[in-house]
Amino acid sequence: MHRTLLRFALVSVLWAAQVQAASRAIVRVNGGAPVIQTICLLTGCAVTESIGDPLGQVFLVTSTLADITTLLTRLLAFTAVVDCEPDLIARAADSSYAIPSALTDSTPVSYFGSTVPEGYVSQPAVAIIRLYDAQNAFGVNGTGIVAVIDTGVDPNHPALQNVLLPGYDLTRNQNGADEKKDLNFSTTPSSGPPAWVNPDTVANIEQSTAAVVDGNSAYSAFGHGTMVAGVIHLVAPGAKILPFKVFRADGTGYASDILRAIYRAVQNSASVINMSFNLAANSTEVKNAINYANGHNVICVAAAGNSGEQTLVYPAAWTNSVMGVASTTNDDQLSSFSNYGPQLVWVGAPGEGIVTTYPYGTYAAGWGTSFSTPFVAATASLLVQVSSQSDQYDAAQSIAQAQPVNSNLGNGRLDIYRAVQAWRQTLGLQ
Repeated sequence: MHRTLLRFALVSVLWAAQVQAASRAIVRVNGGAPVIQTICLLTGCAVTESIGDPLGQVFLVTSTLADITTLLTRLLAFTAVVDCEPDLIARAADSSYAIPSALTDSTPVSYFGSTVPEGYVSQPAVAIIRLYDAQNAFGVNGTGIVAVIDTGVDPNHPALQNVLLPGYDLTRNQNGADEKKDLNFSTTPSSGPPAWVNPDTVANIEQSTAAVVDGNSAYSAFGHGTMVAGVIHLVAPGAKILPFKVFRADGTGYASDILRAIYRAVQNSASVINMSFNLAANSTEVKNAINYANGHNVICVAAAGNSGEQTLVYPAAWTNSVMGVASTTNDDQLSSFSNYGPQLVWVGAPGEGIVTTYPYGTYAAGWGTSFSTPFVAATASLLVQVSSQSDQYDAAQSIAQAQPVNSNLGNGRLDIYRAVQAWRQTLGLQ
């Protein structure tokens, strides 16, 4: 029975802080809603909601008990309870970097129907992963739906608004996934010179906005989802992006909301799921949800984490159902902050000073495996364009045709040209 306390956090940060327990539990029960309702009547807990699994067996349960272990013990005493685990929060920590020159290149250029800065489409990472080689040789620009489980997105960003689907806010249980709702400004912020908005993100925003966000732990992850979406759009501009707001601006969220987002992604016909977060321990129910997604031909990609260690974090370490992504430098070296190891990492991708979209129609540069991961997720969308039959195994085998670096980076550093070429050869295409 899995009773290990879980931690999870957005992994654009360098490490995860210690988790504090909460009286919330994720419970799988035979018999569905009537049974869990009866169990809660007997134990004094409350059924908050169904998670949305296809069998209707997984629920979020809350209790006024201060001790989560006591709640789990009481629930596990019932034979109908198959499994239960804590629904816990993790928080983020700090680091610092230098501003990349690409962020200051604001020359307007046209990119697949929108006007974007030159620095966004011509940054070093684009050449490193051979994006334009693949576009020119094979005519790929992505298709289908890429679900992004994150802090939400700026739905009005000029570069993204034409490809964004409405999404869902799991933190508020409402339609839409606008992460700007986490901030309250009397006037709309505008673009300005590069300013640090948290220790691993520098954005082109006005100083008043930077003053609100920088150094304020309540907003330490603000913009994260919009940045991840921008990387996906850069690589797969033909794909639709389906955002799920699971994390708040402070970088915290619940495992139960991750579960609900995965099931919703499948229900909404996503082809790919991007997970730029990690759990510090195995979660039976998150693994079940990902397996369910794989069974519906959904390709799953997750960040390897930023502890700078050879370790296992989840979902990335579930190598049969998820591609774990590490961060590399522009010199094809493992980033100092990136986790590594062949049992965790399927492939690496650039993750330092990545120029991408940021809320309020601006742009930012970010560091972390969070921003390496969407390069790989978007590549999976390119493979789906070549053939809609591409599944987790097919995508993983094609993306494994990478630039060799060392065994700590699994199959090497992402090479989009090689990945698409390999998939086409598998299909017998020229």
